[in-house]
Amino acid sequence: MADVLTLVEARLRSALGEPDARAAVTFLGTDRIEVLRFLDATSGIVRYATLGMSAAPMTDPAAALADPEKGPRAELLLSVRAQPGTDTDKVLRPLAVLAASPQVEGVVVAPGNSLDVGEPLWPGAPFTSVLAAEPGGLVEDLELDPPMDPVRFLPLLPMTPNEAAWKRVHGAEALQERWLRHGTDLRAPQRESVRLAD
Repeated sequence: MADVLTLVEARLRSALGEPDARAAVTFLGTDRIEVLRFLDATSGIVRYATLGMSAAPMTDPAAALADPEKGPRAELLLSVRAQPGTDTDKVLRPLAVLAASPQVEGVVVAPGNSLDVGEPLWPGAPFTSVLAAEPGGLVEDLELDPPMDPVRFLPLLPMTPNEAAWKRVHGAEALQERWLRHGTDLRAPQRESVRLAD
């Protein structure tokens, strides 16, 4: 499975450039998860990408037997605007926790899912959860040899508690439409909740 991660890292580097930092987190009973940090000095955007979640396919917890090859594979991407006084690098551990959730909790992470870390994503962040968005924009899917599924790189969109509650009622698509309509800067590390009542 190390070969898969080698290919994943190569795809991340080709799309985002050279990482300027990386950290590894290991949870009891799980494989190591790394988080790579990419800084786009031109735009001031910091991107964090997990590496390790795709080593094994995600398995439906209701399945009687886990297939070692077939099943969805993914890595997580978070883009944040660099802002003085905001230590977004502390998001490394929460991201690793989310990336380990398929191994630890049998969660299958897919577009439209809410993922809650139960604490601010970084010190002082107004977000405790994220919305997994559709892949393919920033980093293209990585095709693997059959019968393995491709690795999908899922962008994570931070949600305030109010947004997360609203999404549970109205759905992911409705929340994304609202963000778009109000011109919400989803990369702003200290943004306020979008207006949820018309």
